Amino acid sequence: MKKLLSLILAGTALTLALPASAQFAKAEDAVKYRKNALFVMQQNFGRVAAMAAGKAPFDAKVAAESAAVAEFVSKLPWAGFGPGTDKGDTKAKPEIWTDKAKFDDYAKKMEAEMTKLAAAAKSGNMDNIKLAVNATGGTCKSCHDDFRAK
Repeated sequence: MKKLLSLILAGTALTLALPASAQFAKAEDAVKYRKNALFVMQQNFGRVAAMAAGKAPFDAKVAAESAAVAEFVSKLPWAGFGPGTDKGDTKAKPEIWTDKAKFDDYAKKMEAEMTKLAAAAKSGNMDNIKLAVNATGGTCKSCHDDFRAK
């Protein structure tokens, strides 16, 4: 049963991964895609982070909506890190491709923290939002420190 489940999951993952890698006609398109996805995610996360830091007035509705968008978009950029996308207008370090397992692990951790942030923002509890912002920001920083050129 476990073997069958593993085969089904592997087949599903392959089926979902192929369209994502095939969607870019050129490597530059993939780089633009990932940069734009990361920008949208950062802008929405930044709204919530500004509220948590007291730099912007707290608006529970805006926090919840922004965190939900950031959570959704956090799943998108990874398709843009395919073969040949390590060159051009990018700050991506070569380590993304030479230590792909670590990069993928960081991506999964960030997605998980974005999910926690969305739940915290939806609750409207500022203490929970602050904790989630700090944890999420920490995962972003770890990835940037190891995989993004200055």
